[in-house]
Amino acid sequence: MIKTFPEITGKRPKVTVVGAGFVGATAAQRIVEKDLADVVLVDIVDGVPQGKALDMMESAPIEGFDAKIVGSNDYALTKDSDIVVITAGLARKPGMSRDDLLKKNADIVGGVVSEVVKTSPKSILVVVSNPLDVMTYIAWQRSGFEASRVVGMAGVLDSSRYASFIAMELGVSPKDVCAMVLGGHGDSMVPVPEYSTVNGIPITQLLPAEKIEEINDRTRNGGIEIVNYLKTGSAYYAPSASAVAMVEAILNDSGRILPCCALVKDAYGIKDLYCGVPVRLDRSGVKEVIELKLEPNSLEALQTSASHVKELIAVLA
Repeated sequence: MIKTFPEITGKRPKVTVVGAGFVGATAAQRIVEKDLADVVLVDIVDGVPQGKALDMMESAPIEGFDAKIVGSNDYALTKDSDIVVITAGLARKPGMSRDDLLKKNADIVGGVVSEVVKTSPKSILVVVSNPLDVMTYIAWQRSGFEASRVVGMAGVLDSSRYASFIAMELGVSPKDVCAMVLGGHGDSMVPVPEYSTVNGIPITQLLPAEKIEEINDRTRNGGIEIVNYLKTGSAYYAPSASAVAMVEAILNDSGRILPCCALVKDAYGIKDLYCGVPVRLDRSGVKEVIELKLEPNSLEALQTSASHVKELIAVLA
């Protein structure tokens, strides 16, 4: 009998992606195409992860990657994963805020984490499910893992959107734009112009204040702008790329500094709360939370955003 799927031998790092929807499947595709790790794609819908995984494997001779991917409806094949990317959950629809997803996705993420703890107790969790900050907190609480091993993907995505809009406005290469967005992944996110540059030049020297504020507003609404276009779905190309950037930084032990949702123990006037801040990522997960010297208005906005996250967590208490 011929083999249906390739065998994952453990010679490479293993990444499990939970949720075979657009974000999860695209993240899985990016991971194998970069040859970062072997991947197990998990979903509750019978046949979906298997079909998508097989489709990706059939592209390997064309794309030229050696990493393997298999699909599953249970967690047996995920045993001893190095990283688990959690994308499972309901997607936003037009008129729905991230906060509307709160209780439904809390149950979904909590269930996923319970399974992951059984099969991969030494893994690092990268949470993508929305509302992001609260889901990351739930993953931390439910897993019992050290906070350094539970991190959320938000700031990378929001900062990439910010950088894209800045590049569009100035007519410059996106490769030369480095942007920073902190705070909760929602309406209260905090674009930080003083730490956003074009080839080292602060955007405050390149754009008038009113134009920067317009870009800030578009960044805060970047997700819903796409939802409104798609009508029946939400963004997945940029979110998947953002999650994989974090996976790559961790697997490569790179020490990259990226804005992520991490536990802030005592910085920025925030204590013991998951929130978007700059962190250094390495093979241990979150190696360090970096405290920037923010302008007073940015600091105040960050603290307000953190307060909103705390209010959402309280709803689930």
